[in-house]
Amino acid sequence: MQNLKILFEDNHIIVVEKKPNVPSQADKTEDEDMLTIVKQYIKEKYNKPGNVYLGLVHRLDRPVGGVMIFAKTSKAAARLSEQVRSKIFKKKYLAVVDGKIEKQVGTLENYLYKDERLNMSRVVSRDKKNAKLAKLDYKVLKYNEIKNLSLLEINLHTGRHHQIRVQLSNFGHSIFGDQKYGNRGQGKQIALWAYELTIEHPITKEKITFKDLPEAVGTWCILKGER
Repeated sequence: MQNLKILFEDNHIIVVEKKPNVPSQADKTEDEDMLTIVKQYIKEKYNKPGNVYLGLVHRLDRPVGGVMIFAKTSKAAARLSEQVRSKIFKKKYLAVVDGKIEKQVGTLENYLYKDERLNMSRVVSRDKKNAKLAKLDYKVLKYNEIKNLSLLEINLHTGRHHQIRVQLSNFGHSIFGDQKYGNRGQGKQIALWAYELTIEHPITKEKITFKDLPEAVGTWCILKGER
């Protein structure tokens, strides 16, 4: 079992750091996944016999690291899932993208179509069948002139398939290391990280924000001195 970085834990929820390239849940690769890792941690820590309940509330794309929350009870899972639907549940991301963005703060709004066969999404006209609205806000935090890379904070309004990756690529500023939608950093780790998660605690109703930054190495060296 991997070393698990725990950001918060009580009787109802557990918040952890997902490492890049670890699936959120089991898939056809049969690689170790976060749901299994966290279940195993709970089983061992509390010496629980039999199957451990753990609710998967949301997912992160396999290459993406950052904050993930799991529910330890079915009641917490139902309430958090309702927060996702009602948009009380909020995620913010950091992304390192190609080029300099002139407008420091902006909103991207596109219609996306998911190609199930290729497991990719693309920007289409709103008239296309099964097209879904995708909207995000971005803020430029830093620009590295030598590497021609920008550090962005991304605030999602919708949760579409590969949304951030597709929209930024369409914007002309693809994420560094994005193997599917990018053109720079091929062979590198994608520079996209879910760094902030805000929820209402499913039992106490208290508003809580969890933060977790990537290690400032490689492409993420751009973080140094910024936060």
